[in-house]
Amino acid sequence: MEKDIEKRFDFQDQILEKMYNSVEKTRKYFMWTLIISGIMFFIPLIILIFVLPGFIDGYISALGGI
Repeated sequence: MEKDIEKRFDFQDQILEKMYNSVEKTRKYFMWTLIISGIMFFIPLIILIFVLPGFIDGYISALGGI
C-alpha cells in the first residue's frame, strides 16, 4: 500500500514539474510579447514628438505664402 502511494506521489511530482515548465515558458512568451508591443507602441510616439513640429512648421509656412 505504501509503495502504491509513493508511486502516485512520484507520478504527481513529474506531472507538476512538466506543468511548471510549461507555465514558465508561457509566462516568458507573454512577457516578451508585452515588452515588444510596448516598444512598438512607444518608439513611434517618441519619433512623432520630434518629427511633428517640423511638419507643422512646414505646413504653416506653406499656408502663409498663399
